[in-house]
Amino acid sequence: MEPVLWIVLGVVLAVAEMFTATLVLIMLAAGAFAAALAAGLGAPVAVQALVFAAVSALSLVAVRPIVRRHQRPAIETGDTPFGLEAIEGASGLVLEDVDADHGLVKIDGELWTARAYDATQVIPKGERVRVVEVKGATAMVWRE
Repeated sequence: MEPVLWIVLGVVLAVAEMFTATLVLIMLAAGAFAAALAAGLGAPVAVQALVFAAVSALSLVAVRPIVRRHQRPAIETGDTPFGLEAIEGASGLVLEDVDADHGLVKIDGELWTARAYDATQVIPKGERVRVVEVKGATAMVWRE
């Protein structure tokens, strides 16, 4: 019965990680699965708890820093940015007037809905803008 409890704990922690994205709970889930293996091999509860603690701690100390290093933005690592990271900071052309409520810009050949980053700005058609940030599928822009 103990292996099942450890597996359930591991699954619960893994699912919870999907909602937090902190990379801590998944390391604890790895510890729980290792403890389930120990329980399946007939280890006493104290050894199972020790395996859980040891594997969780080793995962946090050894694996997490490696994963975190690979999560840094491309600007920090010197790599070529892609996806939304590449859009932020890009230049665009206003196709429909952009204000706090609506607008359309062309960024790198793609059409994006846009809003003025400064709610008091109205950017007319034909102006060049810079993307400050992306919120969902909307580019927040500033007049160049």
